[in-house]
Order: sequence, then structure tokens, then C-alpha cells
Amino acid sequence: MSNKTAVNVAVVGATGAVGQKMIETLENRDFPINELKLLSSSRSAGSKVTFKNEEYTVEEAQPESFENIDIALFSAGGGVSKKLAPEAVKRGALVIDNTSAYRMDPEVPLVVPEVNEADIKENKGIIANPNCSTIQMVAALQPIRNRYGLKRVLVSTYQAVSGAGNEAVDEMNEQSKAMLNGEEYDASILPVKGDKKHFPIAFNALPQIDMFEDDGYTFEEKKMINETKKIMHMDTLPVSATCVRLPFAVSHAESVYVEIDDETVTAQDFKEVIGAGEGVTLQDNPSEQEYPTPLSAAGKKDVFVGRIRKDPDVENGFHLWVVSDNLLKGAAWNSVQIAERVVANNWL
Repeated sequence: MSNKTAVNVAVVGATGAVGQKMIETLENRDFPINELKLLSSSRSAGSKVTFKNEEYTVEEAQPESFENIDIALFSAGGGVSKKLAPEAVKRGALVIDNTSAYRMDPEVPLVVPEVNEADIKENKGIIANPNCSTIQMVAALQPIRNRYGLKRVLVSTYQAVSGAGNEAVDEMNEQSKAMLNGEEYDASILPVKGDKKHFPIAFNALPQIDMFEDDGYTFEEKKMINETKKIMHMDTLPVSATCVRLPFAVSHAESVYVEIDDETVTAQDFKEVIGAGEGVTLQDNPSEQEYPTPLSAAGKKDVFVGRIRKDPDVENGFHLWVVSDNLLKGAAWNSVQIAERVVANNWL
């Protein structure tokens, strides 16, 4: 990236789990930065962060923080984005927002570069980064959709605790130690900090991510359903999701069932098409026990796919297992990727 015109970049939520990954990814990608501004809530302002061997002081995010900023990467919660993203746009910045604040806004493109890069150009100052579990699924489905079309998608997720933030990971670790030592333990964060009850995640599985809606689906499940349709421009595609939190720190895993338009396709055909997909790595050799796991995907930018097999009863149905680092492709890397495409194509 370094041969491109350097731009002024702000990271909002610089001390959070995703913000830290954004900073790390900007450095690893040698993103062309002229000036970097790290922003946070008043509580975290004053923290020190190192970027390319230089120490930066995190400042409190204010409307005037965005003067002369070209690209602002937001990951500080939906409330902050609602309040400050319009202020950044007003001052000439392009906002790439990693919260749910603008994802379903019809005026805001929702982008996974491997799937709908062209939508980036349709922005009016804000581009939304999809939900982490949606990103990896649509990236895996895109090569299938391009070759065979999509008729139906069913997904069950196995999601990492880091998706609920650093505090949730700390609580899981504390609960695990306490349980192993036969000690008392607390549960005050999961499944949802703002909900009425809290349950331990250590040695457990919680079939609730985000709040429940009136129809029995959680907000996380609705996000997967609605965002998939928006990103793929397939409003009538049948999609359903069940989202579950499991006790590991990083990378979401998903069991995806997909029906296509062609009944003659073999599992081997499917593997070849997915393996050639952009940003997708095929890990599928059952005889050698080769398949992706959350641990094997952690710290890597790609979406990993394995366990591809044809449904025994539905000729046009296939099952696949999709794993990706929720903090990287599911958040920080997808955001930086959008920024890279913006700079490379002179879309600022």
C-alpha cells in the first residue's frame, strides 16, 4: 500500500479490542498514513499506544477531532457512531463504521470487498462494516453464488467470547479458573450485559447473542439474516440463523447449509469453486483430519472453509464449515480492506 497517496486517518475506539486490531492491521498492511489520530471515550483518553515504533497519546473523541481527517475508522459502539460519524462527515472525512448503527440504513453501503466492492462508490460519507458472523459467511458464499446461484441459506454459529469485548474474555478466564478450583464464580456480562439475567460462559454454551426480538430471534440472528440479503442484493433469499456463544476467545465458526440452483453439482465441484474464491482458503481433507478450527484461524486474515459435503436427501443442498478470526476479517481487516480499496481506486 505504501506507494499510494498518504491520507490522514483517525481510529475511534482505539483502546478497544477491535480498535487495537485496526491499529495493528494498519501497521501490518503498511497503510499509507500521513497523520494518525487515535480517539476514545474520556475514560480511556490519555492512554499510550505504539504505532510503527512511535508512541501516540489517545485523545477524547470530539466533533473537532475530525478536522483534516480523510478516513475515520469507527469501532466505539453504536451510540458513539450515531453521535460522531455525521460530525466527521461534515468535516470531510469518509467514515468506515464497525458498529450496527448504520448497517441497515438504505443510504449507507454495507460492504464486504470480496462480495460487493462496487457499493463502496455509492457512499454519502459513511460505509458500514457488517456484523462479524455475516462477513465470513457471505465471503464463503460469494464464489458459490457466482457459479451456481443461491436458493436458501441456513446457518448455526459457534461464536467466540471476544465478540462481546475484552471484559467478557476476562470473565470467561476467571470463571474457568474458579470452576477448576472448585471456587465461587460471578457472571455479570454474558449473554448480554444489558439483559435481565447473566449466565457463566465457561464450560457452557449460550444460545443467545444480543437481545431477543418479539419473533424469538435475537438481534444477532436478525443481523445475519438482513445483512446477508443487503450485501448480496438478494432481498428475497431465504436466510435463517441460530447464533450461539461458546467458551473460546477468538474466531467464529459456522455450520452453513446452502441450496443452489443446480442439482448436478458434486461436493468436489463445490470445493473447487470455494477454494478459488477471493479471501477464502479451503481446508478440507477429512482423511487427514484437515478442517479449520477457531484456534487455527486465529490471527489470520482469510475465511477458512472445510467439511464440504452434499446433503444426503436434498440434491441441490450442501453443508460447509466456515471459520474466521472475528476481530480481523470479522472487523478490523474488513474495515482496513475497505479503506485500502478507497485509496487504491481514488474514491475519496
